[in-house]
Amino acid sequence: MTILDRFLQQRRIQKAISYIPEQSVVLDIGCHRGELFTRLGNRLRYGVGIDPVLENDTIHEKYELIKEAFPSTRAENKLYHCITMLAVLEHLNPDLQANTIQACYKLLHKEGVLIVTVPDKKADKILLVLQKLRLIKGMQLTEHYGFDILQIPGLFSNAGFAMVVHKKFQLGLNNLFVFKKRLC
Repeated sequence: MTILDRFLQQRRIQKAISYIPEQSVVLDIGCHRGELFTRLGNRLRYGVGIDPVLENDTIHEKYELIKEAFPSTRAENKLYHCITMLAVLEHLNPDLQANTIQACYKLLHKEGVLIVTVPDKKADKILLVLQKLRLIKGMQLTEHYGFDILQIPGLFSNAGFAMVVHKKFQLGLNNLFVFKKRLC
């Protein structure tokens, strides 16, 4: 990761943290190296991070990182107060998106929140230029396929979620969504 990659990652984390309840059990899908858990510090009860590109599984005092794709049977042994997918959804092919969102619904406490960040389509062009200039490494940027954020309300509503927050940040090039389970 470059300095700019880290800066962009930390901005996503900063936006998400204010919606994570104190003393939550958190599932971070696409956790990288557990930066979200480190940043949460004492606010975190326990965390489970899932990322298929981790070098190996690691266990820390307040969180564990699992080298695996989501949905993961290894993450299904508990319910979570909060699930985060920061800059993940746009990397998943459309068939996998619905399965991922449904799996999140099953793993979330009835009062839990799901926090998602997704870049705007306009960001891809800028990120490609920054990557060519070697200012960012553009982790899996080739997996972006122009995901349209207008699909998000329907995708999550179909899985039983209600959108409670949608905010743009980073000059409108990134989006924060917060969802809660609809209780039937």
